[in-house]
Amino acid sequence: MNINILHLVEGAKKATGITVIIDVFRAFSMEAYLFSKGARKVIPIGDAELAYKLKKENPDFVLAGERGGKILPGFDLGNSPAELLDMDISGKTVVHTTSAGTQGVANAHGADEILGGSLLTAKAIARYIKEKNPANVSLVCMGYAGVSETEEDTLCAEYIKSLLEDKPFDMESGIELVKRTSGAKFFDPAQNDVFPEKDFGLCTRVGCFDFVLRLCKDSYLPYMEKIVI
Repeated sequence: MNINILHLVEGAKKATGITVIIDVFRAFSMEAYLFSKGARKVIPIGDAELAYKLKKENPDFVLAGERGGKILPGFDLGNSPAELLDMDISGKTVVHTTSAGTQGVANAHGADEILGGSLLTAKAIARYIKEKNPANVSLVCMGYAGVSETEEDTLCAEYIKSLLEDKPFDMESGIELVKRTSGAKFFDPAQNDVFPEKDFGLCTRVGCFDFVLRLCKDSYLPYMEKIVI
């Protein structure tokens, strides 16, 4: 099994084989929580205008997403897992667009299969890939807005790689580093309206879900489905 760690939108464009698009803060953590709260389907898209169009055509759809971390005008949800804690989205279809994660999905044209990656589902992702045993695996770290690398996504990629190779990994030190670097914004009171402190803890619950998010392409609009592993 050839495992490549790639970065940003350009990395997504180069991805081959089973491809994990990683966005810990917060796109694919958000999608994992959406499914855990009972969402029926999540449609990840890169284009915000398409999201508005889909909502107009399907009033029952839920719009979730951000640009620059902030909720988009007219959206039902931003990109914060903390927002979901008291919400009932059972049976709902959610259209999700973000600055980084969903851009990776939109640009991974060479992938055989696309998974949405986060620390929450990292163990399930590794189990899924081991069962498939593909020749090539691409772990794509989407970073900030898909244009600059961030510690949490690289940490997640390195962790998944260690699981695939059955090697030890110091996750505790990794999360402490993230807390001091790319995750520091969650502990800055001036940014808590956009980056709630709760989100840091919610996004770093390593391996807390037993499912993967896999992109299903057998419809007009590809959508994420939950597969229990």
